[in-house]
Amino acid sequence: MEKINQYQKWKDDYERVRGVSSEEDLKYNLSGIPVKPLYTAQDFQNQSLSYPGLYPYTRGIYPTMYRGRGWSRRQLIGLDTPERFNERQREMIKAGSNAVSLIFCNSFYRGYDADMVDPLLVGTCGTPINTIEDMEIAFDQIPIDQISIGLNDPIGFTGLAMLLVIAKRRGIPFSKITGTSNQSDFISHFVANHMFYRLSLDGSLKVLLDHIEYTNKHLPNWNPVSIVGQHMQQAGATPVQALAFTISSGITYIEETLKRGFPIDSFAPRFTFFYDISISLFEEIAKFRAGRRIWAKLLKERFGAVDQRSMRFKFHGQTSGAELTRQQPLNNIVRITVQAMAGILGGAQSLHTDSYDEALGTPIEEAARIAINTQNILAEESGIADVIDPLGGSYYVEKLTDDMEEKAWEYINKIDEMGGMMEAVRNGFVQKEIGESADKYQRAVDRKEKIIVGVNKYQIDESEDKRPPVTRVAPELVDNHLRRLEKYKKNRDQHRVEQALARLREATKDNSLNIFEETISAIEAGCTHGEVIKELRDQLGFGYPNIV
Repeated sequence: MEKINQYQKWKDDYERVRGVSSEEDLKYNLSGIPVKPLYTAQDFQNQSLSYPGLYPYTRGIYPTMYRGRGWSRRQLIGLDTPERFNERQREMIKAGSNAVSLIFCNSFYRGYDADMVDPLLVGTCGTPINTIEDMEIAFDQIPIDQISIGLNDPIGFTGLAMLLVIAKRRGIPFSKITGTSNQSDFISHFVANHMFYRLSLDGSLKVLLDHIEYTNKHLPNWNPVSIVGQHMQQAGATPVQALAFTISSGITYIEETLKRGFPIDSFAPRFTFFYDISISLFEEIAKFRAGRRIWAKLLKERFGAVDQRSMRFKFHGQTSGAELTRQQPLNNIVRITVQAMAGILGGAQSLHTDSYDEALGTPIEEAARIAINTQNILAEESGIADVIDPLGGSYYVEKLTDDMEEKAWEYINKIDEMGGMMEAVRNGFVQKEIGESADKYQRAVDRKEKIIVGVNKYQIDESEDKRPPVTRVAPELVDNHLRRLEKYKKNRDQHRVEQALARLREATKDNSLNIFEETISAIEAGCTHGEVIKELRDQLGFGYPNIV
């Protein structure tokens, strides 16, 4: 009775001060979920909290979580030329990065070699990798059999093919190669990252399934599918939309792989997720906790998985570059730290922290070092990883997790009714939802309902706004790269190249051949990235975005 009286007294006091009842005084998070000023035991009645490592994994997918193994500090790096990438990556490993993640050049993502585009584009956004020679330079003295490697390598997977050829040359068995095909989720490209897709929607599915089949047989420690919510959230999706749309994509990939005759537990353990982490701290934590619960239920109840590894919602998180500002860029260090904390408190398996200057261009060395040290400080100094799911049992976090799960299921069920994620993308539903969310967010910023420090509040004079220099690729580096590519093409066995491309062409039509296996053979024969993608594009069709 005393507790009830105290609660009522608090409500009365709150209304007297605020002039409105606590039930009516609501704020809304990015996903549109109402947030009350206070949460109590009455708000948390869900019985599925369980324990870490136990179904439905709300509190973590492993029983020990960071007490047993810390998250991978996986810094995405793409720089100027293969030589510069190699130099920076080795520096980052010395600084504490314990995984490699390669960002390719703008031209690579569009499916071209450096000599197929304007030289001004070469080396922008990332590292130009056109040949096996480039890849060998990029991974020189990097122990590819001892470190996890993330390749941001869209459909075609020429980057992984090159890595495997290097493994062969070094005498490393494929079973020793660990990592992820980070950009294998072509659906996310059609929805939110048009530069990344190269082939038609159906053609992309065929290539992905061959990739899954090959890696399932020959690369037991490689994750062939990384389902990407990051693109969608960067494009304007709310956290709950990004969660629901990626899980719906995952359903599609599982259903299509099952059609190939693989039992669910033979491939599902190596399906992973890649998420954006916004500054909405508690919302992001709840997103990941809800995601674990939804994925576990789907795999067990819908797909009949028995192996608990199939039910684990493994995810890599990247702090949100969309929230970084050109204005007062040092403020971004704080934003990145809060975002990183959300990923860690949400139970991420690996994490990338952006550099504070990424809104301006390729990170300078100092900014990149601060980015990895942000993770080092959180891991080694803060105590944030000492307790598993430290916010578990918080009335607010538990209620928010339930709310995020409920809203995500609404989207998943709606997409199921449409015939799945491929159909939802074809008819523009997903793109329309994301576009409307992006518009709503921008209007809130313009009206100053959503505050961005340094942008629409707490601005300073432009002359006082000190910004680091914008780095550009030195023209001589581009010239050297183009000369090396020209020399490579001149000196190779052209007959062998033509035979390999003919075999790749045949694989697109003959289901007894595997497209990815022939891609590896093509790279080994001396084919370039652009030549492989052109062949696939000619045979399987170019991808065009849906206009919504």
